[in-house]
Amino acid sequence: MVVLAASIVSKSGKVLLSRQFVDMTRIRIEGLLAAFPKLVGTGKQHTYVETENVRYVYQPIEALYLLLVTNKQSNILEDLETLRLLSKLVTEYSYSLDEEGIGKTAFELIFAFDEVICLGHKENVTVTQVKQYCEMESHEEKLHKLVLQSKINETKDVMKRKASEIDKSKIDKNRSDKGGFMSMGSGRIETSFSEMSISSSGSGFGSGSGFGGITTDLDAFSTKPKGRQPSAATAPPKGFGMQLGKSQKTNQFLESLKAEGELIVEDLQPKVGQSRVAAAPPTDPITLTAEEKLNVTLKRDGGISNFDVQGTLSLQILNQEDGLIQVQIETGGNPGILFKTHPNMNKELFSNENILGLKDPNRPFPTGPAGDAAGVGLLKWRMQSADESMVPLSINCWPSVSGNETYVSIEYEASAMFDLRNVVISVPLPALREAPNVRQIDGEWRYDSRNSILEWSILLIDNSNRSGSMEFVVPPADSSVFFPISVRFSATSLYSDLKVVNIIPLRGGATPKFSQRTNLSTENYQVV
Repeated sequence: MVVLAASIVSKSGKVLLSRQFVDMTRIRIEGLLAAFPKLVGTGKQHTYVETENVRYVYQPIEALYLLLVTNKQSNILEDLETLRLLSKLVTEYSYSLDEEGIGKTAFELIFAFDEVICLGHKENVTVTQVKQYCEMESHEEKLHKLVLQSKINETKDVMKRKASEIDKSKIDKNRSDKGGFMSMGSGRIETSFSEMSISSSGSGFGSGSGFGGITTDLDAFSTKPKGRQPSAATAPPKGFGMQLGKSQKTNQFLESLKAEGELIVEDLQPKVGQSRVAAAPPTDPITLTAEEKLNVTLKRDGGISNFDVQGTLSLQILNQEDGLIQVQIETGGNPGILFKTHPNMNKELFSNENILGLKDPNRPFPTGPAGDAAGVGLLKWRMQSADESMVPLSINCWPSVSGNETYVSIEYEASAMFDLRNVVISVPLPALREAPNVRQIDGEWRYDSRNSILEWSILLIDNSNRSGSMEFVVPPADSSVFFPISVRFSATSLYSDLKVVNIIPLRGGATPKFSQRTNLSTENYQVV
């Protein structure tokens, strides 16, 4: 038995992965794999094809083929046993049996194939042994990582010391500058280290002048955070003499940079009540996340070119003792939605009772840390439609030229199916010297001069503002310049209306606490 190559190809003939176990040129293996789809027949029971020189032994896996290319003298029974072992490894390492899943786990699959086949001959191993061999830890690798981390920590300590020295030198310099300025008076300077104050009296400027009595408290000499100028150490107290601060020219310069699309980070104190917008990690023992991605292409003159919704249901378990469960769900009953379970799921149980459980009831679901938001994929679904009423947000753009100006009116109409959040409509513009003249808008706008894009933002679209409009004026331009218009938004409702009804513990006992998250977002939403 000699296995020439083990490959994974799509049913259209695209090669996703191939591992050769004997010396052969790239041209030859590409020719062998290119000839395979033409040799595969439909409606045949056997899963091998022979040519004059080689034999193809294959197994369909959803929309893919797992393929062994062997010589004609090999034992086909051993080839079939090797093929079955490789198919178990593919479902074990790849989270989804499609092009994306195979591409992301290609190297793991190649390493696993190498443990099964050596120089064209099958090794006497099991799936558990292959996983153990591939996950072996290296003492040298751990030692290298420890040395690298110690160097990083040492560099951080040196950086902190240098920054502290720089801040200290700035404080000393500001203190000496203030002392030199005060020496202009003909009076005397008294310094009290207990109170850290500087006083001046004399006839040089007089006690009634703007420099008569200056007192600098200890707070003025406190060390500032790194990266900020110690402005409090140099600014005189309010009401005495000159005051330092941002000049009007500096503000105008920053505003001009902002108008040109530059990102300006200002040192501002956060407002009271202002909170960071970040997804909190799951705190419940079990979290189920249902997410749908929307791909829509609308025509500028009306109608729809493409409407595609792809959804996933993922499970995240924090504790190992909660791994032996089954998930009962409800779907909205939409006949246009096609559901597909993970290969490790019990398909018959799902089709009969809408319960998601593993084929092996004694095998627990994988667990992960709270920071791992990906979870384990349980279910996928897809919906395609040509019905324009399914579109959540439609955009109408009306450019018209009048004299030396182009008037552009844009209107949105939102469906009552969803409440849309963080809506951003991006309209391309011709190259402009200055920002467009926005005359009317329902919401807010921002002009990106670098990319020549006008962004129309609406924080929330609900029953109070299902429609809105914007009107702006630019120099004369062709109507095709304002397309394609890109849209992005999110919502908490789903097309599938999928809901988690219950969590069924297989060991009995009380139902564990769980939470469900739903999110609808745009992946590619355009008006062309």
